[in-house]
Amino acid sequence: MRLYNTLTRQKEQFIPIKPDEVGFYVCGPTVYNHIHIGNARTFISFDVIRRYFEYLGYQVNFIQNITDVDDKIINRAAEEGITPDAVAKKYTEAFIQAMQTLGVKPPSQQPRATEELAAMISIIKHLVDNGHAYVVDGDVYFAVRSYADYGALSGRNIDQLKSGARVEVDERKSDALDFALWKAAKPGEPAWDSPWGPGRPGWHIECSAMSQRYLGESFDIHGGGEDLIFPHHENEIAQSKAAGNGFARYWLHGGMLTINEEKMSKSVGNFLLLKDVLNQVRPQALRLLMLQSHYRSPFDYSPMRLDEAESALIRVENALRNLDWAANAEPAFTTEDLGQANQLHQQLQITDQRFTEQMDDDFNTAGAVAAIYQLISDANTSISSGLAGPAHAQAASDTAAVIRRLLGVLGIDLVEASIELPAGIIALANELTGFAGDNLDKAAADLLALRAFARSTQDWQTADAIREGLSALGLGIEDTANGMRLFLTDRQS
Repeated sequence: MRLYNTLTRQKEQFIPIKPDEVGFYVCGPTVYNHIHIGNARTFISFDVIRRYFEYLGYQVNFIQNITDVDDKIINRAAEEGITPDAVAKKYTEAFIQAMQTLGVKPPSQQPRATEELAAMISIIKHLVDNGHAYVVDGDVYFAVRSYADYGALSGRNIDQLKSGARVEVDERKSDALDFALWKAAKPGEPAWDSPWGPGRPGWHIECSAMSQRYLGESFDIHGGGEDLIFPHHENEIAQSKAAGNGFARYWLHGGMLTINEEKMSKSVGNFLLLKDVLNQVRPQALRLLMLQSHYRSPFDYSPMRLDEAESALIRVENALRNLDWAANAEPAFTTEDLGQANQLHQQLQITDQRFTEQMDDDFNTAGAVAAIYQLISDANTSISSGLAGPAHAQAASDTAAVIRRLLGVLGIDLVEASIELPAGIIALANELTGFAGDNLDKAAADLLALRAFARSTQDWQTADAIREGLSALGLGIEDTANGMRLFLTDRQS
């Protein structure tokens, strides 16, 4: 496996500190609002990377923090007229629910900043004692120029940097670039005791303290969106290594998301919260959309692409239904061409190899999805030609299992392949066949039976009426050597 390390700006072979184990830290949310679609992409990307390590047999210790004390939380509390603690609790619960909806696996540990203050204070005290930090009126700042390698991750020259991005401008600081490790208490804000007086931690120190506590002083991978490279991750490295820790060996960063080729921004009016997007599309389709681009590449989101992802997911589901049908259908004849079944089994081996090659190459999910799509195309061709007999049934069953297994690595779980028939099929069956029951499957069976009879008697008007009625309900009909079967069309969500 080779992965791109932001710190060295090249792909490197992945060699874990401990054989068969991966220590993995990913920056979590600051819980002052519902997460947006760009956040979702980051968390989906690292969920897949984690899943792939586990698929390969690694034991993954996956840590993701919750920032539950921050200026943004305090400001939101004032806006909503509730306490900062209530804001943090509200949006933490919303975040956890959103991750469950997206199929993102829960972390091995999910520490929260307000519960890890002792670890943060310990590191800050050490930095003050060894001269890498200083105290000003109860605030504690990290002295950026005291760390010689500052700028290595972002590739920035320290003399050309400017303060900003959560680095408060403060004339009391020795240098404009110095950042807060501890902030003295202000009236009305949450505060905790410390050796420098009551206050709260700065943002950057949280991840250094929590990663060290749960993964050790050195660990394998640190991940996050590329917007965190500077200053957040740059500051994490500086304060951690200045405190004597080895810290992360590989740094992975996800690309940014745009909306219709524009930067997502509240001022532009294209700021999309995940919860609103999930009202428009299934979470599996959103995952599929996100994974068709490499995690490090920029990703442009649009409603059109979302519709295309939903259609692609329906095609995948239809393929699985077809394969399940072929694996269990009674063949119309007993002779079979073993060559076709053998060819499909060979394609399974090729697909597994292609999938692994793509994922081993810096987790190229776009290539991995393409390998699955190619297998689906080959399977559809085999089924359309009329699979029959035990060998073909086994080939269909094995193909469905491989597709589900590989999709599962990507976090797209499509276990059940049965069609959820629309309620309108009962009215259609009543109109065209005289069906008087309330069983959806029986109504569908009566319609297919009538269509088969109509075709055998060349009653094309009745046959077409059934096809058109089903099409209006979002269902299509496929005629095969072993009979007719229904599938979902792109018109049905």
